[in-house]
Amino acid sequence: MTSTQKAYPVPAETIAARLRTRTNESGETPSRNQIMTEFKVGAPKAKRVLDLLTAPEPATTTDQGGGRGASVTAEPVTDEHDDMPTDPFPVQTHPVDLATAEVPASVSSQVIPAGDPVTDPTPATVKAPPATVPAARSSRVRLPRHWPLLLLAAPAFVAIWGGWVGLGKLAGFGEIVLLPGIADNFTLDSSITLPIGVETYAAYALKVWLTNGHPPAARRFAKWSAIASLVLGMAGQVAYHLMTAAHMDTAPWQITTLVACLPVVVLGSGAALAHLTHTDDTTEVTA
Repeated sequence: MTSTQKAYPVPAETIAARLRTRTNESGETPSRNQIMTEFKVGAPKAKRVLDLLTAPEPATTTDQGGGRGASVTAEPVTDEHDDMPTDPFPVQTHPVDLATAEVPASVSSQVIPAGDPVTDPTPATVKAPPATVPAARSSRVRLPRHWPLLLLAAPAFVAIWGGWVGLGKLAGFGEIVLLPGIADNFTLDSSITLPIGVETYAAYALKVWLTNGHPPAARRFAKWSAIASLVLGMAGQVAYHLMTAAHMDTAPWQITTLVACLPVVVLGSGAALAHLTHTDDTTEVTA
């Protein structure tokens, strides 16, 4: 070593550059101890030289600061962000005019749909829905009023009520003690049970039959039982008027038997129809 080297310690990069030339010629890499002995450096610096020697050969520049013209190895300056992939859409922190902004070639070659709010500065034309012409207001259909039904029902109620009550009296229905042993003075004419039971059930069955939404079995039962109730009601009115015209005080036993069974038949039919309207049978059956 020269006195210059003692006064100015040789950098590790310079030692590595000198040894790299020797290594390229001989093909042998010196050990750390050899570097420490030859260049009179410590173990840390010898390890640094050995690391630089085994690393890829960097670019060399001329050291102009010392004035001696020595060739000094300079480490390449790298940016910590060089390894990051290039973003074709860098984040802009200031407003950008989309009309004049440069678009990368990889993006410009793509098909950009018209009206895209991000890539196409031209606003897309939004087609408004076609104006609907309001349909001509149809004239309101006036539903029939219900008050005429009261006029129709009033005379029918009087005739039917009188006929069933009269037929009941001819068949043996009359005043009974409603609560014997409890209220002996509370009497009731049992003949009124005929018009209330038969005609009320007929109206109920008609409603179930003619109203949508009920199970098919219930509507089918209501249809036939309503027809039977109406026919039975007509037969009762005919029988009463014929017996009255013939001045009969007592109905024949056949009529008495049939009239006596009517309250029980009405009770069974009403209970069955009410049960059928609450079933889960939703299969459509043609009545």
